[in-house]
Amino acid sequence: MNNNLVTAFQTNWVSLLVSLVIIGILYFLGKKRVGFGNRVLLALALGLIAGIFFNTYKLSAVSVSTIGTIYVNLVKMLVIPLVVVLVINSITSISSLGHLRKIGLKTISLFFITTGIAALIGLIVALIFDPGSGIAQEVPKTFKPRDIPTFSQVILDLVPTNPIGDMAGGKVVPVLVFSIFVAIAMVQVGGKKPEIVQPVKQFIESFAQVMHQVTKYIIRLTPYGVYALIGAMAAKYGLETLAPLVKVIAATYVALLLHFIITFGGMVSFIAKVNPIKFFRKAYPTIAVAFTTRSSYVTLPVNMEVITKRLRVSPRIASFVAPLGATMNMNGCGGVWPAVVAIFVARVYNIPLGISEYILIVLVSMISSIGVAGVPGPAAISTTVVLTALGLPVEGLGLVLAIDAVVDMGRTAVNATGTTVCSLVIANSEGEFDRESFNRDEEDQMELNTV
Repeated sequence: MNNNLVTAFQTNWVSLLVSLVIIGILYFLGKKRVGFGNRVLLALALGLIAGIFFNTYKLSAVSVSTIGTIYVNLVKMLVIPLVVVLVINSITSISSLGHLRKIGLKTISLFFITTGIAALIGLIVALIFDPGSGIAQEVPKTFKPRDIPTFSQVILDLVPTNPIGDMAGGKVVPVLVFSIFVAIAMVQVGGKKPEIVQPVKQFIESFAQVMHQVTKYIIRLTPYGVYALIGAMAAKYGLETLAPLVKVIAATYVALLLHFIITFGGMVSFIAKVNPIKFFRKAYPTIAVAFTTRSSYVTLPVNMEVITKRLRVSPRIASFVAPLGATMNMNGCGGVWPAVVAIFVARVYNIPLGISEYILIVLVSMISSIGVAGVPGPAAISTTVVLTALGLPVEGLGLVLAIDAVVDMGRTAVNATGTTVCSLVIANSEGEFDRESFNRDEEDQMELNTV
């Protein structure tokens, strides 16, 4: 036992030393004013290489994982305060409740439609790749089917009971609902007695500025956090874990990539009428952080900075759409993934599906993605709902457990990017997109690039 402890200690020191060297390189590049996006991309590549090295030589990656966890915890620290102040601040800046309803309807409709398109793309790609062919595996013993929440339970989970307790528990949806109630009340009271509401508005505006500064501090750590998270992931799983299910991974990522190019690229090009290459370059920090953290909530602070500072969407639109998107926008988890898994499970268990089942996959994916808003593990819940609706064995979900973390990176990146795209489209339709600033070449030197 003592020898094992000594060996673990030694291998952990090796990984820590490698990590310190890489972090030092990233810090040096930051001092040399290398662009933020370039440093994040480099951190991603170095993390992948280092993680495979640790896995190959059986080196402990505890220290690397700890660095990544610290970064994630720091970003999580921002989420609840940001949701409260940004939602209240954005709604109180909208003078008309009718205008607020219009923006809300546009936002939810876009989330709903893009998730349906994602499910359709996932379905088509899965049929082409046929990811279940040649798979003969037993369901992992660790698999435990997720219970599908009832409709009443979903509604109850959305309603705040104790706002302070919900904040302490990190329950974003109830906090979001509470913030909306407070903001609407402030708008109505302010319409009659503005002098009463003014002190509260000033406090919210001041607190929003303070949180903006705190967010900048944490975002500066992003390259280091990205390296640690992807390094720990690669060290844990390695390449051998992925081999048996490589077709499922390939089908999922091809579908996600096509959704990026066709759906998001099309919306940006033809609806918002901006250069899609420039858009994705500016949105890269959101994509990278979502990919490595695997959390739309954790990505929210970075996404807010990207939407307002790099894309030049008004804070009023961004502060409403982005928090809602972190909760409800499930293009990857609720669209692509359930469709791919449904085709995979049907193939593995030799259950034929027809055109009616294919239509059902798309429709149920759209509905379930909205219905599980705020429920932990939305990808598993949405997929369970789709499999149940089709009469497919829910146990088949256990076959893809080994690769869930790997595909979840892509799923979350699509979720977060979808929110970014919807923010731009809605801002453009409302005349709250600064197109001139977006198109200036100097924009690439904005705040996120120089942190």
